[in-house]
Amino acid sequence: MNKDNNKIAPWKQKEFFFLVIYASTFYVIIIRRSLQLSHDHYKQLFGLRPGWLIPNHLNDVSDAQWRNFRGNLPVLTLVFGIFTLLANLMRAFFNFNVRGMSIVWLLFSFAYLSYLHGACVIFVLSIATINFLLVKMFARKKYFPVIIWSYNVFFLLCNRIYEGYSFSVFGQQWRFLDNYRGSFRWHICFNFVILRMISFGLDYHWTNQDSHFDQEKHCQRCHICKSGNTCYQSLQDRSLHVNKFGYVVYLCYLVYAPLYIAGPIVSFNAFASQLDVPQNSNSVRNVILYGFRWVLCFILVELMTHLFYYNAFANSGLWEHLSPMDVFIIGYGVLNFMWLKFLLIWRFFRFWSLVNGIEVPENMPKCINNCHNLEGFWKNWHASFNKWLVRYVYIPLGGSRKKLLNVWVIFTFVAIWHDLEWKLLSWAWLTCLFFIPELVLKSATKAFKAESSFGEFLFRELSAVAGAVTITCLVVANLVGFVIGPSGINWLLSSFLHKEGLPVLGGLLMTFYVGTKLTFHIDEAKQRSP
Repeated sequence: MNKDNNKIAPWKQKEFFFLVIYASTFYVIIIRRSLQLSHDHYKQLFGLRPGWLIPNHLNDVSDAQWRNFRGNLPVLTLVFGIFTLLANLMRAFFNFNVRGMSIVWLLFSFAYLSYLHGACVIFVLSIATINFLLVKMFARKKYFPVIIWSYNVFFLLCNRIYEGYSFSVFGQQWRFLDNYRGSFRWHICFNFVILRMISFGLDYHWTNQDSHFDQEKHCQRCHICKSGNTCYQSLQDRSLHVNKFGYVVYLCYLVYAPLYIAGPIVSFNAFASQLDVPQNSNSVRNVILYGFRWVLCFILVELMTHLFYYNAFANSGLWEHLSPMDVFIIGYGVLNFMWLKFLLIWRFFRFWSLVNGIEVPENMPKCINNCHNLEGFWKNWHASFNKWLVRYVYIPLGGSRKKLLNVWVIFTFVAIWHDLEWKLLSWAWLTCLFFIPELVLKSATKAFKAESSFGEFLFRELSAVAGAVTITCLVVANLVGFVIGPSGINWLLSSFLHKEGLPVLGGLLMTFYVGTKLTFHIDEAKQRSP
């Protein structure tokens, strides 16, 4: 690479220095005020428990999902260890092929499911078996996608509406089984099973169609495949032989223990390909380091919840009586807590899967504070779900040719998949509304070419302003969808659109502008690196 191309323009060096100073000042202010808020109001907050990491500090465990995961972590780790030891011993001693290894994992996973769901395993097996029969009967038909989607969306809705059903509905003689429903509601986990059933059906449907995947061309671009290993995309896009689409492998895929509760989501092609030959793109050393980083992230979350009670403020409703600046700090803190919470949950199960030889996509590959556009944010949030949506929804619906229409279908499905709540539909439709100007702007920028230094500078500034507005929209959409609900929109807007709130709104837009400019510098530094 030409050395001149690696040089940073003097004005960019000065700009970067200013941006770092601004960002450092911003976080000092945020941290100091957060500590003060937590200290002044902890007696009025709900969900605080005695802490263990910092003496004389309470711990914010007001988030039910985090509280359940954290509380069950010792049991999950024990199960993790036992299953991993047994599975790897049997793989090593008996040299199992796809069918043999799928039987091993199926037996282990059913033991796991029996503990989680008790007698409700019957519901899981019944719905899954009917789905398998539909796939085998209609997969070669052109209208098969309509069948597979209709069947799965029907049960996605029914499972929620009827809260997992009652055995007494099928006759009073089965009523006693309602006393053995396990420790975890089966229909919550089944949302992930729905995605796997659709993946199995469509991957099988596409086996008799010409693949658009060019293995040779892919290997020239992919550093993993070029080194002799196999990347996830290659595992997913290569067609499997039809004999791998059997009932045992199918069930193993649906209930594979490491990924059953929360994912990450893996396609059937990628999963079945690794039953024969365990993943080889991650070395033992890298997997161990991955687990060590998870421990460090866990300590970080514990430190955060011992010092800053963001989620407790939101849950108690106390933040509605605070100043606009404090509302912004708590809202920003809640979103960062959510990001760290999901990062830990998803990486725990991905680590378990990697240790057992199955590679799955990484969720949260990029920090929430390093995304300045909607498309980039969603690619780097629930990244495995995003890959699933692209493969099974976005491309079949027409891809980029119908992008403005596709986002409405995709985000409506994502909202319904999460739960049947108006606040999630509000989040989905708000996100789609915010997507429209971004997509229009991106189309315009592709046609625009800066022909002078001033034109390049102007384009960069307008992009930073657009990034600031986009981040603000993201914060609003996610707070509405996952914290305050649609009824809180008026309160949130009124907090900032009056005399006291307008300076705060201007300040946070300025802050997001600075953050966007920093991401530009980070991206440019990555491009300059060899």
